[in-house]
Amino acid sequence: MSINPRSNSIALVTGAGSGVGRATGLALLNAGYQVILSGRHKNSLEETRNMSGADSDLASVIEADISKKESVDNLFDEIEKKYGRLDVLFNNAGISAPNASIENLAFAEWEKVVDTNLSGTFLCTQAAFKLMKIQKPQGGRIINNGSISADRPRPNSAPYTSTKHAITGLTKSTSLDGRKYNIACGQIDIGNAATEMTERMQSGIVQADGTTKIEPTMHVSAVSEAVLYMVNLPLEANVQFMTVMATSMPYIGRG
Repeated sequence: MSINPRSNSIALVTGAGSGVGRATGLALLNAGYQVILSGRHKNSLEETRNMSGADSDLASVIEADISKKESVDNLFDEIEKKYGRLDVLFNNAGISAPNASIENLAFAEWEKVVDTNLSGTFLCTQAAFKLMKIQKPQGGRIINNGSISADRPRPNSAPYTSTKHAITGLTKSTSLDGRKYNIACGQIDIGNAATEMTERMQSGIVQADGTTKIEPTMHVSAVSEAVLYMVNLPLEANVQFMTVMATSMPYIGRG
């Protein structure tokens, strides 16, 4: 029987209980990776593991809220104790705020989005960086879930857009700082994958000109397959930025 070399590779997916995180976790498991499925809701994470069928023995579930430093510390402590290393981090977990113009946005909503999307991604990156730096063989890969909003905004989306623009800066800094430790960092910017987060697009979403339109979506597998491609590259190669989007969505020419 042949041995899959990926079975010795450890991957962490945050926000693995639904959407892009779930699809990517399942794709990694199907490819033979050992995958830590993490998120705030253990039941949803268990559902993801159960959906993997015969590959479920490669999965472990660790409940964590990345907006809280103590929770991130506990997550990575468990990973180090159980596996001793981490080869891949997919920083996927993220939230959005209620649709509101800047002057009407509650500061508490701003804080929640920043704490999860930006600070949470930083905390996971920092913890992964520390482990990848000292493990043998040294190095690993970090992939950040950016967004089309990392490049251009939708109306009334200041918290989400601001954090996703900031993720681009974090991706670049991590990529630069990781060179000497063989840590590669790239970013995937996703547009209109059909997940729970994009269900509202079926009833129409506000455009830059104030009109409301139903937007095209794409199957989430287009994203998970793209992430898997990035993960499978040797560490001497890196996809720095990739955009995967529904072909006819209003991105080119948006605004």
